[in-house]
Amino acid sequence: MSDVNKTIQKWHASFKKGTDFDSWGQLVEAIDEYQILARQLQKEVQSTNSSDFTEEQKCTQSNEEFKLEDLKKLETIIKNILTYNKEFPFDVQPVPLRKILAPGEEENLELEEEEDAAAGVGSTEAFPPRAPGTLLPRLPSEPGMTLLTIRIEKIGLKDAGQCIDPYMTISVKDVNGVDLNPVQDTPVATRKEDTYIHFSVDIEIQRHVEKLPKGAAIFFEFKHYKPKKRFTSTKCFAFLEMDEIKPGPIVIELYKKPTDFKRKKLQLLTKKPLYLHLHQTLQKDS
Repeated sequence: MSDVNKTIQKWHASFKKGTDFDSWGQLVEAIDEYQILARQLQKEVQSTNSSDFTEEQKCTQSNEEFKLEDLKKLETIIKNILTYNKEFPFDVQPVPLRKILAPGEEENLELEEEEDAAAGVGSTEAFPPRAPGTLLPRLPSEPGMTLLTIRIEKIGLKDAGQCIDPYMTISVKDVNGVDLNPVQDTPVATRKEDTYIHFSVDIEIQRHVEKLPKGAAIFFEFKHYKPKKRFTSTKCFAFLEMDEIKPGPIVIELYKKPTDFKRKKLQLLTKKPLYLHLHQTLQKDS
């Protein structure tokens, strides 16, 4: 159990004893427990960074009277903290070691200079998130319908060798950036060579080509882990539009994050000849 949990449990125990004694009419005992809780809270506040609270806020002395009914309302709050209840005004659940940020979320964390002026355009999630590295199987064939398999060969990046645990997120969006298919993540790529990271993995698009609406696009987001920031970040993205769906190899340009699923404000990642290398296979059941 963490130290935070132990501390909150002590608060709850003192508070529960105090309100119990109070409700039983044992006011002396109740006051003792309230004073214990007050000292615990004061100690915690005084140990907090002084810039977080004013001296007036840190002061626990007050002439204001509280009714027992009002005090009992605090018990729910303390329980919520202890059980990580997300109905509490904010989620106090511990941040995971590797936080994966949603598109456009990175700008708020002041990560890199190139992000400071960016304006993210997020997508509407219509499907539940999948575990990283989980790829979906090929769809069943249908008469007259075309299946699309995209092999991600490699991606060219000037700092390819420095990317930690790189992987690709693949999604199919309509013209408004809404998911048409479940999002898929490739396994982490392990082979790096000069300015390339090799994936060599097949992605089965989860909708027949004929059923893709006009203006749809297939997005490829390159992500990697940042140990200093302790989360997984999107480095760049690319996309394949409907008129580019043709059998055989294709190279597509890379764009700066945040991922713009509406394709309104695109900025090339680099002027160097570095691209995402794909190979498309179309299979039509006659």
